[in-house]
Amino acid sequence: MINYINKKFLIEEKSTSIKTEIIAGFTTFLTMAYIIVVNPQMMADAGMNYGASFVGTCLAAAIACFVMGFYANWPVGLAPGMGLNAFFTYTVVGEMGYNWEVALGAVFLSGLLFFLISITQLRAWLLNNIPSNMRISMGVGVGLFIGFVGLRMGGIISPNEATYLGLGDIKNTETILACLGFILIAALSVRKFSGAILIGILLITLFAFLTGRVEFNGFISSPPSLAPIFLELDIIGAFDIAMISVVMSFLFVNFFDTTGTLLGVANQTKLTDESGNTYNLKQALNADSSSSFLGTFFGCSPVTSYIESTSGVEAGGRTGLTAVVVGILFLLATFFSPIASIIPPYATAGALIYVAMLMFFAIRLFDWSDITEVIPCLLTIIIIPLTFSIANGIALGFISYILIKILTGKSSDLNFGIVLLGVIFGLKFLFL
Repeated sequence: MINYINKKFLIEEKSTSIKTEIIAGFTTFLTMAYIIVVNPQMMADAGMNYGASFVGTCLAAAIACFVMGFYANWPVGLAPGMGLNAFFTYTVVGEMGYNWEVALGAVFLSGLLFFLISITQLRAWLLNNIPSNMRISMGVGVGLFIGFVGLRMGGIISPNEATYLGLGDIKNTETILACLGFILIAALSVRKFSGAILIGILLITLFAFLTGRVEFNGFISSPPSLAPIFLELDIIGAFDIAMISVVMSFLFVNFFDTTGTLLGVANQTKLTDESGNTYNLKQALNADSSSSFLGTFFGCSPVTSYIESTSGVEAGGRTGLTAVVVGILFLLATFFSPIASIIPPYATAGALIYVAMLMFFAIRLFDWSDITEVIPCLLTIIIIPLTFSIANGIALGFISYILIKILTGKSSDLNFGIVLLGVIFGLKFLFL
């Protein structure tokens, strides 16, 4: 077995060891394990069975990690992505009124398109045709969207008749706990605690238990049945003209987020040589993109690579064995549903707010030298959380980009790809 592992994952060639890879896998899992708590809560808000969604989240993540580890040999953990799960629940299902089965169908279609893009030259075409600032703005806008959801879940903001939105009741105990959770997570993260987000969630839950706000049901049990959500996606229902912008939003955010994450991990693990060639990048993209639509079979919004994987890299992870360990831990997590089921929304609110802050940091990568580039991107960032729709933010961002370039005499900056996307989004607003 040891010889197989050494040979399969090129342990010696990567100057690492099996022990180091296992430690790295544990480290990565701890930093991203919060998703097995947060994602089922969001999916339950969309009408899905909580227990089934908990198991589905763990299984989809485990399979994706195994594919990444065995096929691409990259030390990257995968799971349902933050932001797109909120878009799935609160926009596609909540605001647009589609049932969760149709929403899963849209995720499947976007994942299939992502896979086709990854195995063809369309990947390079997309990267070359979408301006860098626009790509960054999507991720930042999604981050603010997540933060908005967290602030609302924690009662930190609430509806206000006079101003539409106002400060919540900060004297409310649950709101105080949500704020405390955010502070704890931020402080632990700054002090480099592995699994800071998970620790913060569990500490707030522990306090809620000690004060009688939640009821303890044990630590371990048989995994809940996956049957209520397994293979329940409605692909035919997703072939609705109004779903075009939804599918494209899932696709763009997932594609650019994944590409940025994988390239970031590649640089950190020195998977890129002096000529700029990245080891098994195509395989890594294929593993991620295939996981995006395979996850829908288990009732998940797009499954994607996690930037938290860099924590495992810092711990010495260099090969796919790290990802395999993460996958095994996700499988073991299916037996801990009693703990996950008692975690209240206000305990996860702080985690969402903190993740939002991390995603917002990407705005520092903006090229601020051209105002005609910056304005549409800032509009995208603002519109996404304020309309509670990633699709609306991306659409208005592309449309405004094209119009501003034309009206300022910079139409030469436009290309066929971005004009085509702008026209498609424009038709969405005109006829839907």
